[in-house]
Amino acid sequence: MIILEMLSYPFLARAMLVGVLVSLCAALLGTSLVLKRYSMIGDGLSHVGFGALAIASALGWAPLAVAVPVVVIAAVALLRVSQTRSAIKGDAAVALISSGALAVGVLVISLTSGSNTNVSNYMFGSILTVSRADAWLSVALCAAVLACCTLFYPRFFAVTFDETFMRATGGKAGRYNLLLAVLTAVTVVLGMRMMGALLISSLIIFPPLAAMRVFRTFKSVTVCSAVLSVACFIIGMTASYALETPSGASVVCADILAFALFALIGRIKR
Repeated sequence: MIILEMLSYPFLARAMLVGVLVSLCAALLGTSLVLKRYSMIGDGLSHVGFGALAIASALGWAPLAVAVPVVVIAAVALLRVSQTRSAIKGDAAVALISSGALAVGVLVISLTSGSNTNVSNYMFGSILTVSRADAWLSVALCAAVLACCTLFYPRFFAVTFDETFMRATGGKAGRYNLLLAVLTAVTVVLGMRMMGALLISSLIIFPPLAAMRVFRTFKSVTVCSAVLSVACFIIGMTASYALETPSGASVVCADILAFALFALIGRIKR
């Protein structure tokens, strides 16, 4: 079986383990982000992560140890901007930070490596970049994200559908919005090593949107998007191994096909 053959290679086994966990985290968070219309924050944070990874690599530092706190700070800043009456609106702030970080990352890599060969790995992902140490750290952080999603599920539900009512009844809506942003930042950094800065947001957007074509309740959409995200990642990675195609692009194509299938099923049901 092709999956068993893939798992016989240590680097592919690490990539599959981390990828499945990241896909699960992204789908669980993506349902709230899509419904709150924060889905593009993943794209902005991935560009910040690209810049942080580039600088960390240039200085010889541990990439994840640098990128995670930097992207978390960026997520908090974007959340603050979107919730305050700032001269720069939320979508403009995302574009400003993401394009600036992307430019800094490309410049740093080109100056330190003398060529642009490594840019492709950061932008579109490479399973070869997942080391043993990164895999263990990714598993630990993914476990923390999943634990928070499970523990605070009722709070995320409340802040997603009626944030005003939650504030009126004494709920700490700002605190849970902040937690959602931090968990998203961690998930984006962990996933972009394989998916790339330009493709990681697809793990957040596609599975919830596909599930919403068929299901209507928050719980059913969340569960379906989680299962669908993991399935699409495994299918995409398997296709990448069999066809020798880029891993990130293969996973996204699997997500696109799943979205088209669910859209068709939803249309038939209606």
